[in-house]
Amino acid sequence: MKIRIKFSKTGVMKFIGHLDIMRYFQKAIRRAEIDVTYTGGYSPHQVMSFAAPLGVGLESQGEYFDLEINSMKNCEDLKVKLNNAMSDGIEILSVKVLPEDAGNAMASVAAAKYMVSFRNGYEPSGDWETSFKMFLEQECIMVEKETKKSKKEFNLKPFLFSWEIKEHHVILTVDASSSGNIKPSLIFQAFCLQQNIILSDFALQVTRLETYTAKLDEGNQILIPLDEIGYTA
Repeated sequence: MKIRIKFSKTGVMKFIGHLDIMRYFQKAIRRAEIDVTYTGGYSPHQVMSFAAPLGVGLESQGEYFDLEINSMKNCEDLKVKLNNAMSDGIEILSVKVLPEDAGNAMASVAAAKYMVSFRNGYEPSGDWETSFKMFLEQECIMVEKETKKSKKEFNLKPFLFSWEIKEHHVILTVDASSSGNIKPSLIFQAFCLQQNIILSDFALQVTRLETYTAKLDEGNQILIPLDEIGYTA
């Protein structure tokens, strides 16, 4: 049986990197005495698949991983057991049973929604929100992105699915698939470069609000949260 677990990552836990988060959950699952499935061979490990890795220093309300288990009482019981084994900063938000034909969490990711703001004392001078709105409304937003081998320039606009500015926060929904994988910091770097603003490494406060997969609805591609796949048992 495969289940999908949604969790939040806040507070001091935002400084824990992706590989350590994986190891954290492996230990928490053992503490919670979950009947998890292990691989065979000489070095068995828990069968799990995380969705899009979260950068160090970012908080999130929409993180996911898939876990294969042999049995459970019900989704709510498993959620309670896991939360009882969690440290401050990690909370299990939902547990869903996945259908047999569901793709794994990592392969299913299509987009992510972020809330971004400038930390106090790091805001650009003047009416930066109006300038940022005009920046996002451009038909073409050229940015430079580093790859493993080189740097390449491309138009960011097709990878920016939606945006709004509300109460000094910028809400961005961007392509988070393996082919796109746009980080919100890349958008702010391009804005600051255009506006001749020096962007400090500590200037941005970023929270991932949700992670999405995509499905076709009457020929149109729509984004749905990853926990809308599956059911509560």
